[in-house]
Amino acid sequence: MIYSYDRLSAVNYAKKWAFKRNPNFVNFDKMGGDCTNFASQVINAGGCPMNYDKYGWYYESINNRAPAWTSVKYLHKFLTKNKGRGPVADEVDIKDIQIGDLIQLKFEFADDFAHSLIVVDIKFPKTLDNIFIATHTIDRMHYRVSNYYFTEIRFIHILGYRK
Repeated sequence: MIYSYDRLSAVNYAKKWAFKRNPNFVNFDKMGGDCTNFASQVINAGGCPMNYDKYGWYYESINNRAPAWTSVKYLHKFLTKNKGRGPVADEVDIKDIQIGDLIQLKFEFADDFAHSLIVVDIKFPKTLDNIFIATHTIDRMHYRVSNYYFTEIRFIHILGYRK
């Protein structure tokens, strides 16, 4: 059974911590970036429980965390392939994106996707100009996706979570 993701709680967490750091989590800004750590915190704040499997999604400390908690690539893999406890997601088209969902970007000269963003507001029609995000590393809140220069984009819709 898939339980409902609390999008409003996720977005409220993103708004609260977009320009600050929650002291319960290490700041990864100087270790490759904090964007996916922040995205994972937001998804967790939306009610998604951690998954403590070997290849799961969890954070206890800097030395006790899953790669999926802080890695763009591994978060995408976990969310879209997870069959166990924790958040479950699908890669979707822009038309299916909602607040609390995740967007990942690939930049020129990068081998893979390198930035995670949380959707905090959407205006209509749904275009990159009308989707607003929050993120860490270069901290942003209510920032248009269209302001980024990227070579690829993927939209990850959180379907909910399993207990």
